[in-house]
Amino acid sequence: MIVQILRRLLTMAVTLLIISALVFFVIKLPPGDYLTNRIMELRATGEAGSIAKAELLIRQYGLDRPVWEQYLIWVGLMPGPAGFSGLLQGDWGWSFEYDKPVADVVGDALWLTLLVNVTAVIFVHLVAIPAAIYSATHRHTVGDAVVTVLGYVGLAVPGFLLALIMLFYANRWFGLSIGGLYDASLTNRPWDGEKIRSLAAHLIVPTLVIGLGGTAAMIRRMRANLLDELAKPYTVTARAKGMAPTRALLKYPFRMSLNPFVADIGNLLPHLVSGSVLVSLVLSLPTVGPQLLESLRNQDQFMAGFILMFVAALTLVGMLISDLALVWLDPRIRMGLR
Repeated sequence: MIVQILRRLLTMAVTLLIISALVFFVIKLPPGDYLTNRIMELRATGEAGSIAKAELLIRQYGLDRPVWEQYLIWVGLMPGPAGFSGLLQGDWGWSFEYDKPVADVVGDALWLTLLVNVTAVIFVHLVAIPAAIYSATHRHTVGDAVVTVLGYVGLAVPGFLLALIMLFYANRWFGLSIGGLYDASLTNRPWDGEKIRSLAAHLIVPTLVIGLGGTAAMIRRMRANLLDELAKPYTVTARAKGMAPTRALLKYPFRMSLNPFVADIGNLLPHLVSGSVLVSLVLSLPTVGPQLLESLRNQDQFMAGFILMFVAALTLVGMLISDLALVWLDPRIRMGLR
């Protein structure tokens, strides 16, 4: 097992290197970049001091070199004007739009993004699994019909539309402002008990909005998988031999129906991150989604490149976790690794 994990880690490193090349060269495809566009604007206004600073940044980050050299410097595989200083060395680059290091711009946004989306994943599983079990074991009942209708509604309603509806009625009925992840008055305040309590209260709405679509999809898929497992001969045999209904359900059919969802863990987190950009904009969430959109729009290459690499790394780590969970969950996969 240790050999398999080490092999996967090596594969992940190679995959990240390939993804980094694709990300960098795709970002560089449009002509120009933030600094060159900015210099053209400054020359039109005659701001010599700002032009000199922009040209200094171009030389400092090697943006006057060929594209392949810029990539190697960005990753940290080639020395730049400041020596080896790239992603491998922990230097995430400079955000030209914010005029500060990328690490300072995305500092809180990274862990808040993880917090929001991990909370949404937990919500999805806590709600979808019991609902799917109930729906599969109570076919053609009123409860099954209610779960099915709610599932279709969750799949049909876009997250950003639900966010707008909740914003409107929360303000109209209760006079509440539910945007953001904490009260606006606490924005520049250090993390203390009051700010953490505010964060916990503000997490409820984003969790519901972001998790609703995933919950609905998981209920429909798990219900179908569980119905398929319950109709198989081994389940019928277990019941015929007098096994308790709960044990006959949870020991084998439920475990086997979980396999597709455990395998999807690797895709679920990055999907929530990328799929919640509009929700984050509507709810004014300080996550990396809106920052990615803005950096791509303004050709802020180091900022956009780092966020895309963060999502890629999140995908690979999630896939590793899902594979390890599958090995633990399904003995057939464990036997196949021997």
